Amino acid sequence: MKMKFKLAATFCLFLPALIMAQSSVSGFMKNKGEGTAVLSYYQEKYDEVFLVPNEIDGVPVFNEVTLTSISLYTEFGVTDRLNVIVDVPYIRAEGDASEQVLKNNGFENERKGLQDLKVYLKYKIHGFDLGNNQLNLIGSLGIETPLGDYEVNEGLQSIIAIGNHATSYNAMGIAMFKTNFGLFTSGQIGYSLRGDEVPNALLSQLKLGYAGKDFYADVFIANQLSDKDGVDILGEGFQGYFPATRVNYTRVGVNAYVPVVSGIGITGGASSYVEGRNLGKATGFYGGLAYSF
Repeated sequence: MKMKFKLAATFCLFLPALIMAQSSVSGFMKNKGEGTAVLSYYQEKYDEVFLVPNEIDGVPVFNEVTLTSISLYTEFGVTDRLNVIVDVPYIRAEGDASEQVLKNNGFENERKGLQDLKVYLKYKIHGFDLGNNQLNLIGSLGIETPLGDYEVNEGLQSIIAIGNHATSYNAMGIAMFKTNFGLFTSGQIGYSLRGDEVPNALLSQLKLGYAGKDFYADVFIANQLSDKDGVDILGEGFQGYFPATRVNYTRVGVNAYVPVVSGIGITGGASSYVEGRNLGKATGFYGGLAYSF
């Protein structure tokens, strides 16, 4: 059982490195002195947008948007109960606007740079032995703050901005149930306090998976529900400042992992927004290399 979930923990520490795909905190813990470093590549595209009250075909101005991310993600066990997480993503957003549209509006088809530094503390509050199974209760506090000087107040050009350029303070509660034959389920809920007119948001995620000796797989659903003080794109109160919009979403996905040699493994997966508000209807894919010690 310990071998199975050490493998699973190694993999799950990789997942939060994905741009906008999943929570930055998993339900697995690293023991004291253990750590993981992950280099990942992620890409997603969309040519439809969830607006209010309807979806629309084609992204305004840019027709289609492609987002790519290269992230360096690390987690380290300070103690058996306390982990620290650091994530640094480099993001590129590319539109498909015509040369004439770009020239007429003074726009560009690309924005890129370092996005937000993410730092989280994760603490195992209590563990319950339920026969041969285990239930862990975990709490997490984190901060996400702009690392680059990317722009977000450029009118319609900001459709391809790489982030909100706002600092957020996040608190999460996590319940993690593991069986002795490899199945697990993890649920989390939390709240994000955000600055610079970005609406605060309720965050949640549910994950079901299997962690065996030779492979790992899971399915997940992640949600964000922004506070109602946000505005809708092109709606009442919208003044062209996109970070102030009310962004809601439901995203589903699958992940898989296979170890290669001791301490090193490869992973891949896909995810997609199935409903939302004021964001692109994107589908994404990823791959990466993880090293644990």
